[in-house]
Amino acid sequence: MASTLLNATTLNHFIGGNWVGDNKSADVTNPANGETIVHVPLSDGGAVDTAVEAAKKAQKEWAKVPAPQRAEVLFEAGNKMKARKERLAQLLTMENGKVLEEARGEVQEGIDMAFYMAGEGRRLFGHTTPAELPNKFSMSQRCPVGVVGIITPWNFPIAIATWKSFPAIIGGNAVIWKPATETPIMAHELAKILEESGLPKGVLNVVYGKGSTVGDAMVHHDDIRVMSFTGSNDTGRNIASECGKQLKKVSLEMGGKNAIIVMDDADLDLAAEGIVWSAYGTSGQRCTAASRVIVHDDVKERLEERLLAKIEELTIGDGLDETNNVGPIINQAGMEKIQSYIQIGQDEGANLIAGGYVLNDGDLGKGHYVAPTLFTDAKPEMRISQEEIFGPVVSLIPVKSFDEAIEVNNGVSYGLSSSIFTTDANRVFQAQRDLDTGIVYVNAGTTGAEIHLPFGGTKGTGNGHRDSGVQALDVFTEWKAVYIDYSGKLQRAQIDTE
Repeated sequence: MASTLLNATTLNHFIGGNWVGDNKSADVTNPANGETIVHVPLSDGGAVDTAVEAAKKAQKEWAKVPAPQRAEVLFEAGNKMKARKERLAQLLTMENGKVLEEARGEVQEGIDMAFYMAGEGRRLFGHTTPAELPNKFSMSQRCPVGVVGIITPWNFPIAIATWKSFPAIIGGNAVIWKPATETPIMAHELAKILEESGLPKGVLNVVYGKGSTVGDAMVHHDDIRVMSFTGSNDTGRNIASECGKQLKKVSLEMGGKNAIIVMDDADLDLAAEGIVWSAYGTSGQRCTAASRVIVHDDVKERLEERLLAKIEELTIGDGLDETNNVGPIINQAGMEKIQSYIQIGQDEGANLIAGGYVLNDGDLGKGHYVAPTLFTDAKPEMRISQEEIFGPVVSLIPVKSFDEAIEVNNGVSYGLSSSIFTTDANRVFQAQRDLDTGIVYVNAGTTGAEIHLPFGGTKGTGNGHRDSGVQALDVFTEWKAVYIDYSGKLQRAQIDTE
């Protein structure tokens, strides 16, 4: 089926508008069943140099194209993605594993981002301000940075790529993109769409390979002036350190340890629904996944009952089967990490009341599946309450008050997403003020960000920049201040003002 949808057995790099092979390659397997889908090239890093040269040449001309004309490419790309949505979703499910319903939603994010950033082509607003001297005009404007590098993860292989590449492109930059080797098909498809949409050769370049080769070459290349990365904290910190030495701009979106607060006045049925969707959707492999539930003591037992009932209703298996709610874990290493944390939780004394085991009966044994897992009576300081697991594992942490709930929520090293279920308007406004996260939801789960708002977090989640929204343009543009003096004489600011 994959070969029918792809019409290829081996992918190629996309450099300077050409599809380029490589001597080395790796198998890309479907995590639902272990079958090989396609082969992905693995550059030793040398392809980055070629891609940067093509990008530098293309960017100089692309920056001169009026932004409304640049926008036409993204409008066309959005239309093509819309027309191919079902095919893209099926390919995404095959390489990533998420259920088809979620894959369609991810492709829709990419479509939305194309149209949203295309709209910025007629804005890219700067500012005009009064000058402090007569017969003088002052303004600021956004300018392209040049060549930018983006490194994207496997869990949202097309959505996150559009969050980064589309604002870079509309801003007049050229892009070097290293996708995750686990999910290279979406990169292949998006590059084809942009090529067909009229994007000039060299404005987008895709180089496949490992982070230790291609990623490292990008980080250390003098002509790549921005690095935008989504992935693990360890890798992000290393990228930040290396980019700092080069005075290179870097945008980091890393982990999360997101919590849903359930207060004693909450709609418990709604809360349970939100928890299950946020915790077990994408098998918990989202940076915004809910891995903690901070629940008021007075409703803890009733919430547990509802959660156990909903977990029992979940169907697990190949995401292409639309009767399934939960798909596989991306690979064996991911599954082993999840298993290790389940053991840690038990050793720490948390009460395991659902899941906690690998699913390997029948066809499930061909893939990587972990049963949706629920701990209760966890303590805030436990490792399962502090560290990102990236799997379908949730810990219920009981609290006695609203203030304690806020304190527990903020008592982790991450700050991406948080949620509160309550019917008290006063608590709603206090929570949105006091929750130390970049995203706050009220009476909803921790997932579901919309592309026209900034995406990112505080503390260990990132370094202050944001993906998505108009704020994404700040990563890929530089501000230029312009002063025009039409007085016919030399005027000295701050000196000739009296």
